[in-house]
Amino acid sequence: MLRVGVTGGIGSGKSLVCSILEAMGYPVYHADKEAKFIINTNLKAISVYKKLFGNDIYINGKLNSKKVASVIFESPELLRQVNEVIHPLVFEHFARWCEKHSQHSVVFKEAAIIFESGANKHLDKVIGVFAPLEQRVKWVTTRDGVGIDAVKHRMANQMNEEDLKALCDFRIYNSAETLLLPQVLEVVGVLG
Repeated sequence: MLRVGVTGGIGSGKSLVCSILEAMGYPVYHADKEAKFIINTNLKAISVYKKLFGNDIYINGKLNSKKVASVIFESPELLRQVNEVIHPLVFEHFARWCEKHSQHSVVFKEAAIIFESGANKHLDKVIGVFAPLEQRVKWVTTRDGVGIDAVKHRMANQMNEEDLKALCDFRIYNSAETLLLPQVLEVVGVLG
């Protein structure tokens, strides 16, 4: 089984690329969605969040993610401590998910921070999805209902786009001038 990552900066269109892959019949593991599930159900994760953010960080069994986000991106040390626990739990979950999908020759893992988290060590190839900055900012402000400054702050916490391009095995460009489907088909054709 070939394990292929799909990554890109916030608002780049990686979820759209993954929806195309799913429509083509490929299984896609959505790391951010699964991490949220783990954070709300795994006792080790819950314990870490309560220790770092206080017992009231969970409301009715759900992590107050807005409160966490308002603090965590301002504190690299806090982010490191959370990631030290969460990333290994997500890696384990992904490995079990792959076993359940072992009948497929290719599976995909959508994750915003594949290289930063070390997830690339568990993957065979990585696809990077890239889009113009203005398009990304507009999309995220609309999708998340946040201001431009908040989006740019989140972007500043992500890997530099040129560095990301250099690390990816494949690059897909999501813009008004390029069609996504032919690019996805081309990459899938190479993967087999």
